[in-house]
Amino acid sequence: GQQQSAVLSALAIAQDESGWITPSIIDDVAHYLDMPPVAVYEVASFYTMFNNKPVGKFKIGVCTNLPCALRDGAKAGEYLKDRLGIGYGETTPDGVFTLVETECLGACADAPVCLVNNKRMESFMDNARLDALIAELRAKAEGQ
Repeated sequence: GQQQSAVLSALAIAQDESGWITPSIIDDVAHYLDMPPVAVYEVASFYTMFNNKPVGKFKIGVCTNLPCALRDGAKAGEYLKDRLGIGYGETTPDGVFTLVETECLGACADAPVCLVNNKRMESFMDNARLDALIAELRAKAEGQ
């Protein structure tokens, strides 16, 4: 109920600040909310939007659930793997990109879809649009 909402909110804010949920963040959230650390860890490890290890500046999630897979979602994932030189769950050596598979994003008609940093959804991701996304994100990474 309310306690889980507080944990979700606190973890989301902490992840925006640090990029991932460190063990010390789990302890701090638990202390602040007067909960056992294991209860906070359960939330952080259950929800896929939380990063439980360091990730790149931009985490690109590719939906590979069946509806997207049938509409080139798997192909989009393979294209990104090839272009970035990494597999799912990996980060580029420069620390800019992490590639992950996502669960259904509720936009099956827009397949293939990608989710950037759990917040920005991109639809109809053919190779040209994937190239444009990579170029845009790389430019942002270099500009900061």
